[in-house]
Amino acid sequence: MHALVTGGSGYFGCVLVSELLARGYDVSVFDRVDVPDRSDKVRYLRGDIRDEPAVTRACEGVDVVHHNVAQVPIAKDRKLFWSVNVEGTKNLVRAAQKQNVKKTVIVSSSAVFGVPQSNPVTERTEPRPQEDYGRAKLEGERIARGARNLDVTIIRPRTILGHERLGIFQILFEWVFRGKPVWVLGGGDNRYQFVHCFDLADACIRAGERPGPATYNIGAERFGSMRQALEALVTHAGSGSRVRSLPMTSTVKLMEWASKLGISPLGAYHSLMYGREMFFDVTAAKIDLGWASRYSNEEMFIESYDRYVAHRSEILARTGASHHRSPLGMGILKLLEYLP
Repeated sequence: MHALVTGGSGYFGCVLVSELLARGYDVSVFDRVDVPDRSDKVRYLRGDIRDEPAVTRACEGVDVVHHNVAQVPIAKDRKLFWSVNVEGTKNLVRAAQKQNVKKTVIVSSSAVFGVPQSNPVTERTEPRPQEDYGRAKLEGERIARGARNLDVTIIRPRTILGHERLGIFQILFEWVFRGKPVWVLGGGDNRYQFVHCFDLADACIRAGERPGPATYNIGAERFGSMRQALEALVTHAGSGSRVRSLPMTSTVKLMEWASKLGISPLGAYHSLMYGREMFFDVTAAKIDLGWASRYSNEEMFIESYDRYVAHRSEILARTGASHHRSPLGMGILKLLEYLP
């Protein structure tokens, strides 16, 4: 089987490529940036998802496409959200149709649900995105699902953690490492589900091997509140860091203001969801794909933190290609450290 991974140079894309190789796939990567450490087992194709002829060439001879290219929430750019997440997905769908790709797996986002009216969220829950990123991801889903003669599965992951995960989590891990407070909104008792990158990759690969269109919500099966996850992390770290509370309403307004002014690395979706409850029912994936999660929220946080500490010096010194891998927000981090 020949798999094409769009966005294969990004954080999750690299994980997915490694897992596909481990399962015997021939793998090609299509991305506009290079990976830090190229594998001689992978065919790398340089190109932009917004360039339809380039995407069409990349799909030639491919059995399954795993579409991971996305402009992520921290970009805070509505035009980019639309051109990459919508128009780019449209190009991918057309290319897969032209090249008779047998299966296409689209990695979407839980942002399509906004703040859900009730939990758990299932595949039958009506999407109601409440910010530009979520709206663009939902439109990309609709385009893919409506494509004729194309077998498409949509994967909606919860917030991804695990192996080498940085992005906005670097801010949290640095606070913990330095013994600074880490913050929850209100009491932090909102149940919030994450997903380990390896569990997500397993779900994507299984979806790519199952014929027939479908949609699956993917998240950890063992999870609790945001406070519980952070308490477990600071206890494990032993740095003197403590979990503290901030008032919900005023803090969310401040987060939104800072994001709009460009002085915070957080996007609108982070402000919307951090203090609110959201978790998926993953029954459909378990039944249809034979999938099961291996990692709990607490295990993900601890693994990711330990990895950060082990490589902290090189992480602080480098600038990665992916938004999810790059060090972010160090300026705002230094400011926030003065909070009591």
